[in-house]
Amino acid sequence: MKVIVNDVVAALEQLAPVAYQESYDNVGLLVGNKNQEVSGILISLDCTEEVVQAAINQKNNVIICHHPIIFKGLKRITGANYVERVVVMAIKNDIAIIACHTNLDNMQAGVNAKIAEKLELQNCKILVPGKNTIRKFCTYVPQHYAEKVREGLFEVGAGQIGLYRNCSFNTEGVGTFQPLIGSNPMVGNAGGSEENIDEVKVEVIYHKHLESNIIKKLNSFTYYEEKAYEIYEITNINQSIGAGMIGTFNIPMPPSEFLKKVKKVFQTGCIRYTSLERDIQKVALCGGSGSFLLADAISQKADAFISADFKYHEFFDADDQIMITDIGHYESEQYTSEIFYDYLREKFTNFAIQINSGNTNPINYF
Repeated sequence: MKVIVNDVVAALEQLAPVAYQESYDNVGLLVGNKNQEVSGILISLDCTEEVVQAAINQKNNVIICHHPIIFKGLKRITGANYVERVVVMAIKNDIAIIACHTNLDNMQAGVNAKIAEKLELQNCKILVPGKNTIRKFCTYVPQHYAEKVREGLFEVGAGQIGLYRNCSFNTEGVGTFQPLIGSNPMVGNAGGSEENIDEVKVEVIYHKHLESNIIKKLNSFTYYEEKAYEIYEITNINQSIGAGMIGTFNIPMPPSEFLKKVKKVFQTGCIRYTSLERDIQKVALCGGSGSFLLADAISQKADAFISADFKYHEFFDADDQIMITDIGHYESEQYTSEIFYDYLREKFTNFAIQINSGNTNPINYF
């Protein structure tokens, strides 16, 4: 079966919906033709000239990277820097580049879950659950249509709360309307008198990225010419989307043993850390630049916080309450490619999916 670039984009949307990227980010299809047939996929943390050349050599015409090659607007493309050269090289060779960045960071089974898995942490949960990502959808349906509409909304993902699905609240009532000239009412006549009909108000919770599919599904039903519905933003905390992760080791370990484990797991040439005079058991973490979550890690009584890109003065904020463990940006996210590989290998079986074997870390340690 023919697979086009847009099929891959759609698959990644299921893994990490674009709706959950941070406002400063730039994810999705960045370079290439969405209708081009896919011959192979190369996965890499970064997209460099070497990565594009590897894709050419391996006859892969799609590159999936965690970090967007186009992060800020390009005013000209003259090959003056590596970003421009990568874009030119990709376009010349008909290679599509897709980025999946902070939207994957914010997924429960995303970047941070992979870090926790590598460390063998248990009882993991999101460190700072997402806000303003859950909404409520209400619609008014003739009683004899209510079950069919509910099932349709459930099919497109509405009505899931944590580990429970097909959740809804239903209220019976009477709806009134007067069909005007030119209308095509379910009951009554155009230009006729006011009508009433027994209805059910169906209410469901949903994640915001599902909204367009829910409305499309509702409009596919034929019971009313005009469908009445309401959408509410609610402040419920979303436990399946958010920043960072926190978990525990089964057995506490001395700080020195913890540092040895982290260094081995992430193969880092250097760990910058703050001292702590107690064993390490509860660990918070965030792939990439996570210093903004330090206060949250402390408030949840984490013994250590693993992340990257801490500035000098931020280390003082540990204040003998937590061990800041800065392992490097690349090192903290190096296993992200495994997430893409494992997921896409199940989705697409008719072409090669490969992980870039090269090291794209621009930082060396002496």
